[in-house]
Amino acid sequence: MNIAAVAVVVPAHNEAERIVACVRSIRAAADQVAPLPVRTVVVADACTDTTAHLAAREGARTVSINRRNAGAARAAGVRHALALLGSTAGIWLAMTDADSTVPAHWLTRQTAWARRGHDAVLGTIRLAPDPQGACTYARSEHDAAYYRTRPAAEDTTAWEHPHIHGANMGVSATAYRHVGGFAPLTSSEDHDLVARLAQAGHRIARTDDHPVHTAGRLHGRAPAGLAALLRSLHPTARTYALTDPVEEQFPPPHAATEGWPSAAGTPSDATDIEHGDARPGYGAAGARTGDATGTKTTA
Repeated sequence: MNIAAVAVVVPAHNEAERIVACVRSIRAAADQVAPLPVRTVVVADACTDTTAHLAAREGARTVSINRRNAGAARAAGVRHALALLGSTAGIWLAMTDADSTVPAHWLTRQTAWARRGHDAVLGTIRLAPDPQGACTYARSEHDAAYYRTRPAAEDTTAWEHPHIHGANMGVSATAYRHVGGFAPLTSSEDHDLVARLAQAGHRIARTDDHPVHTAGRLHGRAPAGLAALLRSLHPTARTYALTDPVEEQFPPPHAATEGWPSAAGTPSDATDIEHGDARPGYGAAGARTGDATGTKTTA
């Protein structure tokens, strides 16, 4: 793929405490691919704080919607980015989350995969410390399952991991549009997109070369997301009181069916909805209906 420009899309819901670090890390990554143009779009979805203002102050374009829906937010960000760039051909779309920071070589590695003929790149995450985040036990349980398939230290084989994260992925705009883009799903919109890319025969790279640091918090923004998984691993999980009305699924519904432990359990060989493979048929493409409404953009 001959890359003409890169668009970075970041969905955000009330992330004023984290969005500045996120956008600054993207700027540092953009510097590494100069003079390639990089446009960052932050989608402030149902925000009641200063997320949009802070993102704009750091140089990002912002889009405001009121959907409270990760898939709709990512799709709105892509539409705005492609409108800014005025094209689909030669555009690489990089995705991360507002509670994450990307490494300086993030875009360098993604675009290298694209130039070698890959239509999408799936990266890994590392749990960043969080003052009110998962305890040591939950983090260690998470990591033990997360790295289960990684080659031993003495093995030089690259880790083609099984994970899918909206916080660390990239896709060509052409392939993205070919499969219909992000569906308006509140969770697992990333898995749904990757499943359709795979079904359509697009070439997908899986790499641990550019891990993204993401908040290891217990109360996140997406139901059945990483925060829900970490809560399920917490030794006092059964006593937690949920204060966020969005996070109604506790323990996460995939815990029993896909092998993740309850508070008293241990990980099995299966992987969960947040960290697992894009299985055939996962996330029916037929769910793709509706677009973001009430869209407002700022420079």
